[in-house]
Parts: sequence; C-alpha cells; structure tokens
Amino acid sequence: MPRVGILAGADGWHVEALGRALTRAGCEIARCDPKHLLGRIDQGAGISAGVAGARRPAVPLERLDALLVRFIPPGSLDQIVFRIDALHLLEGGGLPVVNTPRCLERTIDKHWTSRLLHEAGVPTPRTVVAERAADALEAFRDLRDVLVKPLLGSGGRGIFRVSDEDHAWRAFRALEQQRAVLYIQEFVPHGPSDLRLFVARGRVLAAARREGRGWKSNVAAGASATAHRPTAAQEAAAIGAAAAVAADYAGVDLLPAEDGRLLVTEVNGIPGWAALQETTSIDIAAEVARLVLARLEERA
Repeated sequence: MPRVGILAGADGWHVEALGRALTRAGCEIARCDPKHLLGRIDQGAGISAGVAGARRPAVPLERLDALLVRFIPPGSLDQIVFRIDALHLLEGGGLPVVNTPRCLERTIDKHWTSRLLHEAGVPTPRTVVAERAADALEAFRDLRDVLVKPLLGSGGRGIFRVSDEDHAWRAFRALEQQRAVLYIQEFVPHGPSDLRLFVARGRVLAAARREGRGWKSNVAAGASATAHRPTAAQEAAAIGAAAAVAADYAGVDLLPAEDGRLLVTEVNGIPGWAALQETTSIDIAAEVARLVLARLEERA
C-alpha cells in the first residue's frame, strides 16, 4: 500500500478531500506539517517531518512513497527558502513531490511566473518589477493605471489599484521603506469577472467564471463562481501556462479583456478548488490523487 504524505498546516477542506480520495485509491495517508521540516547534514541524514498532533509519532518523510504539497504557510523569507530547500532535497533523494519544488518556486514568485509566461509566448499583462520608488513611478507614468501586487502571495490579498500619480508615489515610497519589491502590472479593463481553469497533466479538468463586486474577482476576496465551458483558445492558454511553469496541476487565471485580448494573470501551483468543485461534477480531489499515483508508477 503506497504511503502518501500531505504537506499542510491544518486539516482543512482540501486536506480532507484529498485524504478521502487517496484512501479510496488504496493509499495510506500521513499528514505532515511544513513547520516540522528538519534538515540534518551528516552521514546517513535526511529531511524528516512530524505528523501534526502531540500524541502521534513523527513520520520521517524518507519513509513516504510520495508527498503531495497542499500548503506552504506564510512566513519569513528564511522559512520559505528552507521549506523549498527541504522539498528539493526530498525530490533529489527520489521521493515524488507534487507539485515539484521547482514548480512551486516558479509560481510562488510572481516575477518568475510572469517571465516564464512571456518566454513561452503565453500572453500576460505588461509588468515592471523594481525596488526603488523612482523606478516604479517611471513605470507608472508609462502604464498609467496599474495593479500593485505582493511579489509572493495568492488569493488577491495585498493587491491594490492606483491610477493617480500622487497616490502612486506615496504608495511606492511606503513600500520602498518597508523594503518591499514593487511588482507593478498594467490594469486591463475586463468587467467584473475573470476565469479560473483547473489544469492537470496537460488537460483542462474544470473551469469557472468568477464574478466580484468590482475589478477584484478572487473567490477568496468574496467573488462567486459559476460553471464555464472554456473555448479552445482559453484551454490552450491555460494548458500553455501550466506547461510554462512545469506544473503537474495548476489553477490558471484568465482575463478576457475588453479590447479582445486573452491574458493569463496567475498560475497557482497550490491551487484551491472548493468553489470550483461546486460548479462541476468532476471529483477534482480524485483527479489529483490519480496524478500522484501516476507519478508513483513513473518512478517504478
């Protein structure tokens, strides 16, 4: 019986759904807390993680057959770098990790995602990334109406729109003083909705139209989701975006712009799908479980 670890900080909806799906697929489940990752550098050493719960024994990750990354909690740069380093070491030791550490690096870092999309020929909004407020203001004068996003993060948190130069300067200076990286993207008029497509192993499993009260249409920010039948162009864009970051599976956000462009705005390597699941009869957790089993078969 394959033993699959689910890397997550708590037992939420996704962890429970994945646990049920993997159990039905004949796997033994071990939940591993990202904060319990431990690196040892000596002879015969490796990375281990304790299963959450003070009364349960620690489960060394090297005893797993595969690891499914469900959540990497926010933290300091040191913590995030170490957690990804630990996943790299596990993968390098032969453990299938889904999604791979390289994919997670690419999708956690918005700048890296944007660059990879552009290099792959996947249309994405014009973007400028800078450290100095003066450089950011120069970019604003070119773009005129922009979204300012955290370099790391998802769910629409921390994003704001600015179209006034004085407000832009004040915001950029405040972020500069916080030693933040200024990720600035053109605002693309698109109405109150966008699209979320769920891609797994090169095919679109499900899609939803997300509609918010304003320009922000993330479900985490209060938007609603309804079933959507994607066009061939939308499927091609989502599949191309997932391939650009080398994702086994991903949530891809598409923006049908008012000027006719179809743009990819985000590729999430640890996507949520609770709202999407309500719009489709496809069991998305079961599809992810099949993906993990396929990776195990490839290793064998």
